[in-house]
Formats: sequence, structure tokens, C-alpha cells
Amino acid sequence: MKKWYWLIGGSLVCAGLVIGVVFWKFQKEINKDDPEYIVQFMKENKGNKNVSVAIQYNRQSWVEQNTKEQLPLASTVKIIVAIAYAQQAAGGHINPQQQVRLGELEKFYIPKTDGGAHEAWLAQLNLNGEESVPLSEVANGMITYSSNANTEYLMHILGLQYINEVLTQLDLKDHEPLYPIVSALYIPTQLMDGNSRTKKETLTALKDMDMTEYRERTLAIHENWVEHPLTKEDKAKALKMLNMDIQKVWSDRLIRASANDYISILEKMNSKNYFSEDVHKYLDPVMEQLMQNPKNQEWLSHAGQKGGSTAFVLTLAAYAEDKEGNQTEIVFFANDLNTMEQMKLSNSMNSFQLKFLTDEKFRMRLKTELFE
Repeated sequence: MKKWYWLIGGSLVCAGLVIGVVFWKFQKEINKDDPEYIVQFMKENKGNKNVSVAIQYNRQSWVEQNTKEQLPLASTVKIIVAIAYAQQAAGGHINPQQQVRLGELEKFYIPKTDGGAHEAWLAQLNLNGEESVPLSEVANGMITYSSNANTEYLMHILGLQYINEVLTQLDLKDHEPLYPIVSALYIPTQLMDGNSRTKKETLTALKDMDMTEYRERTLAIHENWVEHPLTKEDKAKALKMLNMDIQKVWSDRLIRASANDYISILEKMNSKNYFSEDVHKYLDPVMEQLMQNPKNQEWLSHAGQKGGSTAFVLTLAAYAEDKEGNQTEIVFFANDLNTMEQMKLSNSMNSFQLKFLTDEKFRMRLKTELFE
């Protein structure tokens, strides 16, 4: 680590230690796991339409903030793909045991764009030289590890038309149609290469593009990759285009929905009586992988969740039923976050959920202070 020197009173003073202490304090602050930070954040953002929260306990509304606002879902949208997967598996349209070559997933993978999710999923598979996995494992990786490549592959296999019909089936009022979000990352490269634009001009063209054209381009890119995947060089070139300004446009254009939509979805999954038993046979193993932990099995009957994030977004949709039959649904959507907010929310969300589920005094205080 480089040291910085300040010239003070005519003498050179090494500031390396000072900066090190400041950095340590900063790291300690953003890594602090504090459920009260979530509570305070919700209080301070009651009127902020970029923050939407819906919490239910035993079907009673506990917290409602801006629940009709459409906000970017990030990876939380993968719940819809999981439902489509389970329905097609239950209907015999796909075979969850069908082997999928890892090379097919690579077609939809751009390294360093998913926070290491795809690589983390691959690392835990213990493949021992195998080059394929069951389709069910692809779905597992989409939810537990949040692999974007797996998601886009499933969009290809299931069909986007069918996936978007799920939105109608579930009677979701504010949900935008799904499109391939990895393919969207290639639009800036396409714009620049096709018209010899500068990066600045490319950013302007991207911002000016309407959503109809944006979705059409992502679909065309997605379909082209199936037969003509990017080379390593192509992927490296695409990655270089993704500065923070470009990422912000990509993040802002992610699929949107309301907290009301996702509370409705969570209720259906949590009740275990909306979807058929055959659908739950395939849906629960994908959505409820945290129940593999023996400690969770001690006090929960079932539970599932999916979160999502970009540099500017944090989202969560979670549901649970404890052994006493108490049911909880939590939806938290936040957009236009700064780096500190994004990291602190992310680091505190798990403990906030746990405290809500297990601490009656905390639940009651939350309702008193936040319910409107």
C-alpha cells in the first residue's frame, strides 16, 4: 500500500498510519451488522419514492411505504423465472434432470459483471472433471448464488413469452415484462462499434434510447449469442465499456415492479395452497435452499428468499413460516443508493429479518413507529 506524505510546518510527515486508521474505521462502519440501521433508514425515507417497503406478519400489514411505486428489482426478479421453471417441470415440459453443458451457460456469462456469483456457484459443485450439470442445479445456482448466466440460460430454455405469461397468471399489476439483463450489458459495445461513437456519445445514445428499442436490442443480442457466442476478447471488450455511468443506465433500466406485486407473490408461496403440490415439488427446492441448514430446520417450517443488488440498488423478497405457524413476508426495494447506504443495508438485512422473525418486542416497536 502506498504511503501519502503531507508537508506540515516545513517537515514531511508520514500519513500512512492516519489514513490506515480512517480506512479501518470506514470498513468497520460499513461492515457493521445492525438491524437498527434498517429501521432508521426506513424512518428517514418514508417520503422517498425510491424506497419501498412492505412487511406482513400473519397476513396483517406491519409496514407499508410507497408500496405502489415501480422500482428496479435487480436479481429479485429471478423469483419469476423460478416459478416458470417449476410450472414447466410440473407440467412435463422440461426435465429437471436433463444435463446442461457448462459451455451452454458460458454463452451468457460476462466475467466480473455479477460479483463473482457464477464462479462461486461453479466452485461449490465439485464437478471432478464433469462438464455438465442437471437443469435443476442450474435453477439452484440462479437463486442461491444469483448467477446471471444461469438466469439467461433458463430464459432461453423456458421461453420469455411463457415467463412473461406468469405475470398475468399471478395478476401482478405493476410488473414490467422480463428481458435478458446480461444481454443488455452488450448494448453499449454494439452502439459504439456500429457507429464509431466515442464513449461519451455512446452514453448519450444509450440514455436517449426508449425502452421498446432497448428490450428489442437485448432480445436480438440474446438470440444471437445462442448460435454465435462472444469470444473471450469480445467479452473483455464489452467489460471495458461498463464504466459507472453506463452501469447506472443499465441499473435504472432493469425490470421494475412494485412491493405490492412481490408481497402478493410471497403470500402465494408462503401459503403452500396457491400453487399445486406438483409445482411446489420443484419450486420449494429452488426457492428454499436455506432450509438445508439444520439450524433453520429447528425453528422454521419453511422459508425462502431472493435478493438483488447493483451499485445503486438493493432489493429483497423473503417469506417464512416458523414452527408455531407464524407467517412473515418482507419486501424491501431501494434505488439510487450511495455506496455507504448500499453496503450498510446489505450487511444489516439478514439480522433485520432474523430479529423481526424472532423478537416480538422488536416487531411491535417496528409497527408502532413505522405503520401508517
